[in-house]
Amino acid sequence: MRFEGYQTGEFHDEMFLPGGEPRPEAKLLVETMSALPDGELLARQQSAERLLLNMGITFNVYGDTTGAERIFPFDVVPRIVPHHEWERLERGLKQRIFALNLFIDDIYHDRKIIRDGVIPAEVIESARTLRPQCIGLNPPRGVWCHVTGTDLVRDRDGQIYVLEDNLRVPSGVSYVLENRNVMKSTFPHLFEGMAIRAVDDYPSRLLDMLVSLAPSGVSEPRVVVLTPGIYNSAYFEHSFLAQQMGVQLVEGSDLVVHDGYVLMRTTKGFERVDVIYRRIDDDFLDPRAFRPDSLLGVPGLIDVYKSGRVALANAPGNGVADDKVIYAYVPEMIRYYMDEEALIPNVPTFLCWREKDRKHVLANLDKLVVKAANEAGGYGMLVGPHASQTQRDEFAEKIEANPRNYIAQPTLGLSRVPTLVEDHLEGRHVDLRPYILYGKEMYVLPGGLTRVALKKGSLVVNSSQGGGSKDTWVLADPNGGVA
Repeated sequence: MRFEGYQTGEFHDEMFLPGGEPRPEAKLLVETMSALPDGELLARQQSAERLLLNMGITFNVYGDTTGAERIFPFDVVPRIVPHHEWERLERGLKQRIFALNLFIDDIYHDRKIIRDGVIPAEVIESARTLRPQCIGLNPPRGVWCHVTGTDLVRDRDGQIYVLEDNLRVPSGVSYVLENRNVMKSTFPHLFEGMAIRAVDDYPSRLLDMLVSLAPSGVSEPRVVVLTPGIYNSAYFEHSFLAQQMGVQLVEGSDLVVHDGYVLMRTTKGFERVDVIYRRIDDDFLDPRAFRPDSLLGVPGLIDVYKSGRVALANAPGNGVADDKVIYAYVPEMIRYYMDEEALIPNVPTFLCWREKDRKHVLANLDKLVVKAANEAGGYGMLVGPHASQTQRDEFAEKIEANPRNYIAQPTLGLSRVPTLVEDHLEGRHVDLRPYILYGKEMYVLPGGLTRVALKKGSLVVNSSQGGGSKDTWVLADPNGGVA
């Protein structure tokens, strides 16, 4: 495979400088791929896809009537992040998660940030993900967001922004781990020649974090992963992480509350559960506390949690910080709680509940990206420049009817990475979702999930909208060796 015909175009290219030279961190990769015989890169791509197929790496798409599962698309050309850049991102992510955690705790306790006029009370009270049932809750160690997946994007000028925070039940880390296994099989010599930071210890770090949340006095805590079941879009990940951690994967029907404890049905009878890594949204977690029609959760679970006899990760109620309107206030949160400026800025955001912002958005729908406050997966979104006038008119009506539910942002020229298209390489837009664990201390998985918009010109990277993924190679400190 040759790079001679590859066009960097007008966007920031993660592998090449504007003049066409490889970036220093990508030089060995470009040389290796350029030296491959014709057809070899395509053969390795096909080999990687067979590996993924054999491993059963799939995801489900809600509402898809053609079949429950799809193979997660994967591209064999990795994304490379140099050490100095990752160091800055890591510090910025830790700063952000620390501030968000303080915000969530404040909202469910003293609400100082509202009293001091930093965030309007009506913005908080109107958030669909605010849970009054969680007022006064005190999660173990005061941590509400134990696992976070923060979406980052780079604009055409090279600036990296936080696109959104995913604090409820973020998914995708299993693909990070399996992508790495595939790439080690596909390009073993590159892993010998480049100081690529490891990601395979994530399950053990996740388990250590979960164990650290166990109720006091429990010497050997039992940890389980709670899944909604096989039809959930991330069921592969639930089962994968449970297997990798060596813990039980359970559904709500496997658990029962008895005498103030959560018990799990086993072949030997009932056994106590101490920590639950829940992959179920708040609404379905406990029908007595949230939705009474839920068949997925465990009746009485929240009462046991409040008593301190079981730990939940992530803590219920933390989704209030996932609201895309509240996202716009994170830089203010960092200033308010930490007296610091945000190390990674937000994308400039217009809040449609503000009359001035709303008028600007309605007058510029052809230039902006509009998002619903609580949708995910690329749903509830309008990419103005790529939308028809009919679609823009429909969104204008939605904004007028419910302005609190919408934000708008400039259409960013997302950075690109060379991607194999049939038998040649073309630039495709990408984002990056690093994963952050927060228990006794904070840990940022080096790299994360690079999602790629496989459709030519598309800016939507979500798998449910035709996107795929790439392995992300974070290079180690050249002065410190491989991490």
